[in-house]
Amino acid sequence: MKPAYAAYANTLFQEAIQIGMEMNNRYHTPAELRELMERLTGKKIDDTFRLFPPFYTDFGKNISIGKDVFINSGCHFQDQGGIIIGDGSFIGHNVVLATINHDLDPANNRKNHYAPITIESHVWIGSNTTILPGVTIGEWAVVAAGAVVIKDVPPYTVVGGVPARVLKTVRNDSVEEDVHEKNS
Repeated sequence: MKPAYAAYANTLFQEAIQIGMEMNNRYHTPAELRELMERLTGKKIDDTFRLFPPFYTDFGKNISIGKDVFINSGCHFQDQGGIIIGDGSFIGHNVVLATINHDLDPANNRKNHYAPITIESHVWIGSNTTILPGVTIGEWAVVAAGAVVIKDVPPYTVVGGVPARVLKTVRNDSVEEDVHEKNS
């Protein structure tokens, strides 16, 4: 890592720690939590956002959160590679989003590899799930609790297991009608 980038990364890391400590160590109203997430991400967070602390992240600035998103307690977002969470998504307890991995070659295991995680709209991620770098979770997908997701999840599917595999598809006609009625 180049010295200039290392210094910048360290500054972001320290800021994320400070905001995280503030967020996680006392009660905050939903509005206060939203303001803390705005500081953490450097982006506007919609009034419909909900978070149950504690919440942990490396930097925060590489996280984008849509409308009507809920993040349950104990989540860890390693966001150096970038994390996008689409509208209407729910993230369960203790979910890990890991956008960085180390080289598998023992001679280069200090070398990092970054890849973004994209969670499209209306996704439900069950508790204790781990999602690895470079994965996209398609719209209306469900990731069962405890899954380890190592590859993309198609829209309108339910995946589960270690590693996660498609368990079934879900109907898409009724869910889209419900959303269109809600947003009308």
